[in-house]
Amino acid sequence: MTQGQLIDGKAIAKKVRQEIKEEVQAFEKTSGTTPHIVVVLASDDPASAVYVRMKAKAAAEVGIRSTQHTLPADSSKEEVLGLVQRLNADEDVDGILVQLPLPKHHDEQAVIHAISPDKDVDGLHPLNAGKLSRADESGLNPCTPMGCIRLIEESGCDIKGKRAVVLGRSRLVGRPIADLLINRHATVTTCHSRTQELPERVREADILIAAIGREEFVKGSWIKPGATVIDVGINRNAAGKLVGDVAFHSARERARAITPVPGGVGPMTIAYLMKNTLTAAQRRRSA
Repeated sequence: MTQGQLIDGKAIAKKVRQEIKEEVQAFEKTSGTTPHIVVVLASDDPASAVYVRMKAKAAAEVGIRSTQHTLPADSSKEEVLGLVQRLNADEDVDGILVQLPLPKHHDEQAVIHAISPDKDVDGLHPLNAGKLSRADESGLNPCTPMGCIRLIEESGCDIKGKRAVVLGRSRLVGRPIADLLINRHATVTTCHSRTQELPERVREADILIAAIGREEFVKGSWIKPGATVIDVGINRNAAGKLVGDVAFHSARERARAITPVPGGVGPMTIAYLMKNTLTAAQRRRSA
């Protein structure tokens, strides 16, 4: 039985990082400065510590300077917000990323709102989100959705005119990816846990973005033959293996192209974080 094309996120992310590296070198020649991202880690979550290390490694690879500020997990709201405000005022800092999730006693929304929109390399500030919702991509846009768009394009899928189904409505992925797809002239349906006749809606998708956070929730039989499937989910099954929101093997038998988990969307998220840091530096230094 034929299988759909595997969309290799690792290889495509490597290509994106090389593009960024060349742009960083050109930026340094014209501006005399190096883009600088600061990551704030204020939790004792082991996964967060791993993600922060991965981001520092990616920054080093493309020539972006990275600094980490580590605060104790019991740091007060005022301490975290105070650090963000100092970083906002620091002209040497181009991008600020506060690693989420924060401990429960913090107000994540308040922290996100406190970051300067011009340094918001996660693309979560209401000003950046609002711009995107109005078809204005001139702000800093969320990394995972931008990575998803690049994966779709690299797979050879022309988004224009396609019917896209987004499974999930989070502010991190679902809502912004729907906006990005609409901006590229797709016809977009956003589905969620309360959507009626969900399998039927998914079967309409020429492009499926699965970002619902449920282990292998989307069955292979739901996939429209020839569809492009982008699986954003990262779940650990009973055997301890990482799996996506889509039942990969059965879905691949019907899809034109599909991302694996791991090795699909994840590497693209970090690559586009570096892209946003460079963009923030370019805009700030040319202002």
